[in-house]
Amino acid sequence: MPDPYDMLTIAAIVSELRATVLNGRIQRIGLVDPRTIGAEIYARGIRHYLIASADERHPRLRLAPAMPSLDPALVTPFGLLLRKYARGGRILDISQPPLERVVRFSIAKRHSPLKTVDTAAAMPDLDANDAEADEIGDDAAPDDDAAIARVDLYVELMGRHSNLILVDDAGVILDSAKRVTPAMSRVRTVLPRAPYQPPPPPDRFDPRRATPLEVERILANRPSGVDLARALVSGYRGISPTVAREIVFRATGAEEAPADSDPREIAAALAREMRLVLAPIESGDWSPRLYLDEAGEVVAFSPAPMAHLATSYDEAEAESTSTAAAAAEGSSHRSDTVRHAQRRQRLLDAIGSAREKAARRLASLAAEEARAADVETLRARGEMIYTNIWAIAPGQRELVVDGKTIPLDPDLTPSENAQAYFERYRKAQGAGAQIPHLAAESEQEIAYLDQLATLVAQAPGYSELEALAAEWADLTPAPAGSRPRRKPAPRRPKPLADAAGNRVYVGRTGPQNELVTFDIAGPDDTWLHARGVGGSHVVIRWQQPGDPQDDATIAAAAALAAWYSAARESGHVEVDVAPRRHVRKIKGGKPGMVTYRNERTVRVEPAPEKRLRDILRESG
Repeated sequence: MPDPYDMLTIAAIVSELRATVLNGRIQRIGLVDPRTIGAEIYARGIRHYLIASADERHPRLRLAPAMPSLDPALVTPFGLLLRKYARGGRILDISQPPLERVVRFSIAKRHSPLKTVDTAAAMPDLDANDAEADEIGDDAAPDDDAAIARVDLYVELMGRHSNLILVDDAGVILDSAKRVTPAMSRVRTVLPRAPYQPPPPPDRFDPRRATPLEVERILANRPSGVDLARALVSGYRGISPTVAREIVFRATGAEEAPADSDPREIAAALAREMRLVLAPIESGDWSPRLYLDEAGEVVAFSPAPMAHLATSYDEAEAESTSTAAAAAEGSSHRSDTVRHAQRRQRLLDAIGSAREKAARRLASLAAEEARAADVETLRARGEMIYTNIWAIAPGQRELVVDGKTIPLDPDLTPSENAQAYFERYRKAQGAGAQIPHLAAESEQEIAYLDQLATLVAQAPGYSELEALAAEWADLTPAPAGSRPRRKPAPRRPKPLADAAGNRVYVGRTGPQNELVTFDIAGPDDTWLHARGVGGSHVVIRWQQPGDPQDDATIAAAAALAAWYSAARESGHVEVDVAPRRHVRKIKGGKPGMVTYRNERTVRVEPAPEKRLRDILRESG
């Protein structure tokens, strides 16, 4: 699906937001993820929910049917500033700079001076979870002594350049979801304490005032091979490929004008249809549509009917642009799910091929080791040839001594035959010395690939799968002359906690296994891993390491270790439990590969987090 948030769609969203949340009070606001905001806005006696995201793959801005799930453990400077300046504030204006994919929310909030206990009781600080207090506070009398702080929140929906930027009333950036340094962009930096500069507008014509002569010139100057739609995109501001194709279709009845068309007539028709397609920006007369394929999946949405899409897909009306966008996101998410499954399978196939190769190498080493066991026979044959050299005639093919037959090369002299056996003896002896080391390396590689395959198969989401893909990429040699790959630090996993505050961490990649085992866990903490199979490292970070350990917490952590292992489908799984001090990295081993001792083994039924809620709950 092409980027759906073009200038026309954003104009429709702004109209919808002005009709619903303008002058509303922001009751709650926070981060869904590092680049996505969720907010609850109380306006005209109704609660509305807003989502705004600068995600590179899915930038979006729309109303949501329910409050987006905020991540309380995600604390960033941008998120803290949002809470400080926006929560409890009023939305004074929602605007879109002409023809831009940018929305500005102007927010004002009173910042009261410190109050006494009695004053604070009279005007309580509104809690994000206290709905009654929010509604009462909405109509509460303002504090005349409070200073009013005004900020602007810019939502820039520009594909991979999307951003969320908080700016003070002097036009200075407070912070942003994505910081852009001068090294990243010579055109526009986005950093705290820097002045906010809007995205530079392209030097193109205004499509709302398109004239036939203007369009005719653009078409006459287009490079060879550029169709009408691409010429309109290049010549006019804010015209997306989808809108351009619609303009051409309305003007010509097809995606391209016939070769014998009169250029002046085509230019006049394009100018007329361009103004008509963009007319809702001024009139506010939006009529959102969904376009569905034969399977009923949404392939596109638009704030106004698109005739060129209706010829290929089923067209359906939508209640609002936000609901149309949400439906399209749902279909996109399902498509992402398919791509996610395909990505997972490609990784598993690549890991499986590498494992087969390592297994063949191990089998070859085993066969070579068996041959090396006969190394003394080679030495004995050489010695027997020397001892009986007087009895060997030229061209003889074998020597029989004491009932033993020694093959000879008839083209070699007796002395050369003996030397050939001694040479084979020396090579076999040298190779035999290396076989145990090489076999151990192959066994470790197979164990690591089994662990990686298990983690890939059980990766719950896109970010975990991509982290594992990056781990796999690190194992493959980089092309000659390419820059060294940058290895990002593994993300710290969210812990679970028992009633006493003891925390349980689960690693979901090789580097994350090392992180939880050797960085998060202390020497007196507890380490767990399913016995003899690939899987996650689990550690218990005890609040008081010297105190007696809670058996219920150990059993729950063991159930998690069994769940996040290759033995998940088994009825019961053996899990090794050891003090972390007895766990060691394998020297030169792959990420997450360890040895351990002084373990004890427990037998548990595998269980995910949701089945362990009576014992373990999410912790910040």
